[in-house]
Amino acid sequence: METSLTVKKENMLALMQGGGVAELIKPLQNEILLLETYVAGTAYIEDETVFDEAHDGDKLILRREDNRFDEKAILVLDQKERKMGYVPERENTVLSRLMDAGKLLTAKIDRLSPKGSFRQVNISIYLLDF
Repeated sequence: METSLTVKKENMLALMQGGGVAELIKPLQNEILLLETYVAGTAYIEDETVFDEAHDGDKLILRREDNRFDEKAILVLDQKERKMGYVPERENTVLSRLMDAGKLLTAKIDRLSPKGSFRQVNISIYLLDF
């Protein structure tokens, strides 16, 4: 009986073609909840269709922004990379430091609701650990 583990190249190729490297490492990911907050600046978004197409549970992209008003600014984008707003300034110091150090942060919509002339978007922010 053979006790060694063998990975055939054609099997590896099939795995990679099925969803890319992200699918290969997905079982190794661990989402660590860092913060529950809201998206700031939703009243200033010109393309409001981004909110019409958003739903509770949607994954969001967080990206650092070179911003003259806030050096720690973090953009909140939908999966089509459309701007939804920002992580609130009062909560972005530690998150921006993590991102600047190469850590991968992501977010999910917890609740999306109208609030007068703007949209209230509550989110949870996670550190993706591998």
